[in-house]
Amino acid sequence: MKYRKLGETGISVSEIGFGAWGIGGLSNGATSYGKTSDAESRKALRRAFEKGITFFDTSDLYGYGHSERLIGETLKDVREKIAIASKVGFLEHNGPQDFSSKHIKASAEKSLRRLRTDYLDLYQLHSPAMDLLKEGGAIEALQDLKREGKIRAFGISARSPGDGLAAIKLGFQSIQTNFSLVDQRALECGLFGACRARGVGVICRTPLCFGFLAGNYANMEFDSRDHRSSWPPEQRDLWANAYKTFLLAVKKNGDQTNAQFALRYCLSYPAVSSTIPGMLTSAEVDENAGASELTPFSETELAKLQGTYRDHSFFIRKTGTSKAEA
Repeated sequence: MKYRKLGETGISVSEIGFGAWGIGGLSNGATSYGKTSDAESRKALRRAFEKGITFFDTSDLYGYGHSERLIGETLKDVREKIAIASKVGFLEHNGPQDFSSKHIKASAEKSLRRLRTDYLDLYQLHSPAMDLLKEGGAIEALQDLKREGKIRAFGISARSPGDGLAAIKLGFQSIQTNFSLVDQRALECGLFGACRARGVGVICRTPLCFGFLAGNYANMEFDSRDHRSSWPPEQRDLWANAYKTFLLAVKKNGDQTNAQFALRYCLSYPAVSSTIPGMLTSAEVDENAGASELTPFSETELAKLQGTYRDHSFFIRKTGTSKAEA
């Protein structure tokens, strides 16, 4: 496993991070990745640490605290060897948000208790509308938490790459954004370049497009409680077959899997600090962690993959699965 700096925060993170939305398990509605096993989730978390993964990204929204509790219970003995990021803002999936100073500070205390730690390495606002940050004292609350030693750095999980650009100007130390072979908006809008120029960390979420880029979901029906069931069948089919389009542009080398190919693309950009695929099993951990061992794509290969993205449309509709977007 290789490691990178999270911008200028002084925090080191593994190139492959552990996206912990899925291990939160079921909650009301199509809000997760379906039924999970806590025992398997704990095995996956421990296996991640064994494979050198030191960055764990969660939220108080995931399983309404259950994801945080699992991380706290499972990794408490190695707390000083890992970096934990959580998020705040959602009161319920696809529902109301609260970015008031009071809510942010109270939620931070609850997250700390669930995670069994006295500090968070990174605390992120969870998909706020940018106009909300002009009132309510959200940034001031994050600054207070940092001064108090309860968080080491603060960032934003942006609704869109464009929002990420706006957030840089407000002083956020890291930007979490959607980025994958089928969603290269962060690259096209200049977010990567702006973050690198200002020393802001970049965390790429949905690098496997909700698992579709692994190439295992063709013609698959999802449980009604799996958020992927809410996408139109045409969109799911488009994503399930998208990896083939990119493999026509750049062939895989050796034994790398489709998922490793997709993660390798994200890691080929120096601006990226970490990419956080969701992981539910030890086998997924092993596969995803292996992407860090691969060499970056060449400039020629990157140009071909970027051109493939520009020449095709991978979205039937503009909006994502939810305001949270993982």
